[in-house]
Amino acid sequence: MLALSGRGVLLVGTRRIGAVIAHRLAKEGLRIAIGYRSSKREAEALCQSIASEGGRAVLLQGDLAVEEDARRMVSASAEELGDLSFVVNLASGYPRVPLEALDANAWDEAMKAARGSYLLALHAGRRIMRNAGPTRGHIIMFSDWAALDAPYRHYLPYLTAKAAIDFMTRAFAVEFAPHGILVNAVAPGPTVRPPELGQKTWERAVIARAPLKRESSAEEIAEVVVTLLKSETITGETFRIDSGRHLAGPGVEG
Repeated sequence: MLALSGRGVLLVGTRRIGAVIAHRLAKEGLRIAIGYRSSKREAEALCQSIASEGGRAVLLQGDLAVEEDARRMVSASAEELGDLSFVVNLASGYPRVPLEALDANAWDEAMKAARGSYLLALHAGRRIMRNAGPTRGHIIMFSDWAALDAPYRHYLPYLTAKAAIDFMTRAFAVEFAPHGILVNAVAPGPTVRPPELGQKTWERAVIARAPLKRESSAEEIAEVVVTLLKSETITGETFRIDSGRHLAGPGVEG
């Protein structure tokens, strides 16, 4: 298994679950480039928090859906950290669009997440190819438990984009395997209550549908990410961490 300490990781999407992952990676001794698009205040606070615990983190701003930004963030990560071995990409919105409101714009906006995942993986993979082998690095994307085979209402473009990321994980795994780069994905279930959703609604309409009757664990997601980054023979997999939510089937009420 790979030793992580001293290596560089580009982590994008560090609000909520991403912040937990960032602290866990810092604990492993990884040097972290925190990528953000518009959440500058939160990214700065996370960077300072990691530094206060003895870790090393730098900030990089950019929009992954813009190819030049994705390319620049990869290059800057390698330069700032002195190494780029890993990429963990959680960047995504969660747009709710009921059937009657669906249009081309709703599709285009949701697909930015898939485009960003594609561009980041592509340019990061090309940079990681320069590392010494046999295992040169690892790319981890984030899908959604419902995007695999159990869609729910009002999120058609969002879930389609996440399904594209799930397939892209396997496709990139095949493309990068000859170059010693592993590619996997994590598909969380309901993990952190969105601020616009009340606690009672969250518990009754969301958490109650999971067989384990509890939120997915951000800490367990972080542990799986660490395990994957250390691995040298796991690639092309999507790991659902969803308190068994996928076992209960689609949520049709929405």
